[in-house]
Amino acid sequence: MKLNLKRPIVFFDLETTGLNIVNDRIVEIAMLKITPDGEEILKTHLINPGIPIPPFVTNIHGISDDDVKNKPLFKQIAGSMNDFLKNCDLAGFNALRFDIPLLAEEFLRAGVDFTIKDRNIVDVQNIFHKMEQRTLEAAYRFYCNKILEGAHSAEADTKATYEVLKAQLDRYENISYTDRNGKNYLPVINDMSALSDFSAQNKNADLAGMLIYDERNDVVFNFGKYKGKSVIEQFKTEPQYYDWIMKSNFPLYTKKVLQELYFKTRSSQGFLFT
Repeated sequence: MKLNLKRPIVFFDLETTGLNIVNDRIVEIAMLKITPDGEEILKTHLINPGIPIPPFVTNIHGISDDDVKNKPLFKQIAGSMNDFLKNCDLAGFNALRFDIPLLAEEFLRAGVDFTIKDRNIVDVQNIFHKMEQRTLEAAYRFYCNKILEGAHSAEADTKATYEVLKAQLDRYENISYTDRNGKNYLPVINDMSALSDFSAQNKNADLAGMLIYDERNDVVFNFGKYKGKSVIEQFKTEPQYYDWIMKSNFPLYTKKVLQELYFKTRSSQGFLFT
């Protein structure tokens, strides 16, 4: 099924030095932009992460230190990549939990103010897990009836993810899904906003899921001793908690969201943090 697009959507996949969003780095990125008129634009970059690639990670994706030693650092191509993603929705496999948070960290380290505001994000893995409970290779075999050649290369995984989403739209046409809260979905609606809602796990305020929206649409902590507590209210009563987070090893995008809340509230409500 051809995607019903109101603006471009970029499917992407990362290969990295590891799975730590804060400390690990990108070594390869593939981006496949689909325009509303059906044009497909593929860009793939090997990237020097600036840190060693562990041998066991090289064994997974096949990219070694020698492969990237003469490639650009992320900060050297961050501007052009951000331009490529501008005004586009995003899609990927496990994108919400890993690829987008790590990509945002790289952008912010490079001084690029990357944001997910006003973007639809479609996580093909979450659609798959809600409907079938499998992995990307199994998803490709299940939906496309093909064997995924070159798994764990960014380009092969990116192309496969795009094919899987189109096949999902075909397979689940007119099939509804009701989640554990009784919310009814039609996951095959060919609309990126609807697919973004369906493929989301939580309504996150940041990318790592450390800040989420509650039923009143207030941002609350999703970790630690103040889990479930309003960020704004906690900063009012314990402003040093904000200082501690900003000085600690939290994801940069999480800190960016907290900083925006901090100054927005201080400006609009007229109180000062000390």
